[in-house]
Amino acid sequence: RIKTIIDPSKIDIIISNHTEMDHSGSIPAIMKYCPNAEIVCSPMGEKGLKKHFDTTSWKFRVVNTGDKINIGKRDLSFILMQMVHWPDSMATYCLQEKLLMPNDIFGQHMASYERFVDEDRFDVVMEEAKKYFANILLPYSRQSQDAVSQIEKLDLDMIAPSHGLIWRGDDVKKILKAYDKWDSNICENKAVIVYDTMWGSTKEMAMSIYKAFEAKNINVEIKCLKKTHISDIMTDVLDAKYICVGSPTLNNTMMPTVASFLYYLKGLRPQNRIAIAFGSYGWGGQSLNEIEKVFEFLKYQTLDTIKFEYIPRKDDLEKMTKDLKNKLG
Repeated sequence: RIKTIIDPSKIDIIISNHTEMDHSGSIPAIMKYCPNAEIVCSPMGEKGLKKHFDTTSWKFRVVNTGDKINIGKRDLSFILMQMVHWPDSMATYCLQEKLLMPNDIFGQHMASYERFVDEDRFDVVMEEAKKYFANILLPYSRQSQDAVSQIEKLDLDMIAPSHGLIWRGDDVKKILKAYDKWDSNICENKAVIVYDTMWGSTKEMAMSIYKAFEAKNINVEIKCLKKTHISDIMTDVLDAKYICVGSPTLNNTMMPTVASFLYYLKGLRPQNRIAIAFGSYGWGGQSLNEIEKVFEFLKYQTLDTIKFEYIPRKDDLEKMTKDLKNKLG
C-alpha cells in the first residue's frame, strides 16, 4: 500500500515513538525498503532499538521535548513521555494538522470497523479507554499526569493513539478530562467485591457484603473470579473507594484465582483505598492472612476482617450485613 503512494526508497524519515515490539517490530522489514531513512526517536528509544534489533546500518536522529523537524508541508515536534509506560515513550505533534500521535496514552484495546470515536458508541469506547488506563498506565499515573499537562497546552483537533479509535473534535476534551480524573486517583463512592468460592460459603458472604453497601446507597459491583477476567475487574477498581477481597482457604493459602488477582493488584498499585478481607475456612484460615498482607503492602485503610468457619448460618450473614453497614457510617 505504501508503494501506491511513494517509492519506499525515497522515504527519508521513520518516527519511532515507542520501542515495544507491537510498535517497533516491523521497523527491520521497513528498513529493507527504506535504506536511506533516518530513525527519529527519543534518547532511550535509540538505546532500546539497538537492544532489540541489528541496527548496524541504521541512521538515528535523537530528539528531545521541543525539538522540531520540517518534512516539507508539515512541521513535527516532540514530547518525551518517560514511563508512559516505557522509558523510551514519546509523542509526535503535527502543527498544521493539529494532530497528536501519542503512541499508548489515550489508547484502547478495541477492534472496530470505524476509525473515529464519534463514529462508534462513545460509552463503549470510553469504557475501553478506562480499561486500558487501569491495566497499563495506572502505575505511572504521575508520569501520565505530567504528560497530559504538556499535551493540554497544544492546539489540538485530533489525538490518534497507537491502539483503538481516534479522538477528534469535542471528544479530545472529553478524553483529556477523563485522564485528569484517572491520573489524580479520584475515587467515587463505590465498592468492588472480588471473590472466589469453593462450596459457596464465601459467595454467601460476598452477597451479604453487597447488601451492606447497597443499604448505604453505595454503588457496588460484585465480581466472581471464575467468571470475570482480572483486567475487567481492574476497570471497576480504578475509581472505587472500597475494595473487598474474599477467598476460602485452600492448602493453607488463598484460592489460586484470588492469589493471581492480588498479585496483579500489587503491580498496578491503586492508592488510598478502604479494604475488607473476608472468607470461610475449615480449620486454619490462612487465606485471610495472605489477603491482609497485600492490603498492608498497598497501605490500605482496612475494616475488620470477616471470617466464618465452614458454613455461615442465616443469622450469621444477617448480623454480618448489619455490622458492616454500621461501620460504613
